[in-house]
Amino acid sequence: MTEHSPPIEPYDEGLLDVGDGNHLAWAVGGNPDGKPLLIVHGGPGSGRSRGLSRYCDPARYRVVLFDQRGCGQSTPHASDPATDMSVNTTDHLVADMERLREHLGIDRWLLFGGSWGSTLILAYAERHPSRVSEIVITGVTTTRRSEIDWLYRGVGRLFPQEWERFRDGVPEAARGGGVPELLAAYARLTADPDPTVRSRAAHDWITWEDTVISREPNGTPNAYSNRASDDLLAFVRICAHYFSHGAWLAEGVLLREAGRLAGIPGVLIHGRHDLGSPLDTAWELARNWPDAELIVVEDSGHTGSATMRTDLHRALDRFAARES
Repeated sequence: MTEHSPPIEPYDEGLLDVGDGNHLAWAVGGNPDGKPLLIVHGGPGSGRSRGLSRYCDPARYRVVLFDQRGCGQSTPHASDPATDMSVNTTDHLVADMERLREHLGIDRWLLFGGSWGSTLILAYAERHPSRVSEIVITGVTTTRRSEIDWLYRGVGRLFPQEWERFRDGVPEAARGGGVPELLAAYARLTADPDPTVRSRAAHDWITWEDTVISREPNGTPNAYSNRASDDLLAFVRICAHYFSHGAWLAEGVLLREAGRLAGIPGVLIHGRHDLGSPLDTAWELARNWPDAELIVVEDSGHTGSATMRTDLHRALDRFAARES
């Protein structure tokens, strides 16, 4: 496997009824008899990342991808303001993953993903540790309120003008509160019946996201805005919905309960220059998870580098050869 391996093409796909009127889009590729691996995308709301499948050896892995509720090819789509977001929470997504595992007849699987995907991986693995063989995470987050506050206010100390524009994207009445109030205001704007209001809010949000990654060495500029308009709107609406509620997770719970991952080998790959998700969260997780190895990538930020891609290949190749 090399950095330039093509994404894995699916040999099977479908829509899974997960309740609440939601249908989860999924696809499977690679070796039907290979080691099961689930790719958990970020965002929340980014949609499946076929690009991540290029790190998985198709001869040795049975690779499963899916679109979390409200995004990608899952229905209903969050870009529609009529879509009910009350049934789109972390608990719902964890239950969806378990339902997908059962639907595909998988006993245990390796979990692979990054950014928000790492939060969802940890939430699932701590709830269902017997169903997880190994974990590979890049861009470690646990979506603590302190992490959300940093991403949507604290890092603004480095980009004060750009953060002020982000703050001013919501009505004045919502600007004086804390970050949850600011993000909740964006959630309301992205559900506004007026498409112009929704589009403007999505633009203001995504401009801030791109700003945070704009100074990364070897990174991918404009990684957040590089998507179709409906997918961009769904991404922003889902992000604002989740982050304004602290992802419905007790503060620090994923770090406190990382001991539940004992016996599950893990590799945490994190860029030294990740401004949106500073290294301290990955460091704390590695200290609380006895079987995790932390790899700090010196030339990378949140969106990666050639070095990070090599580290991902190595971790997944190593686990492909491991009996689980």
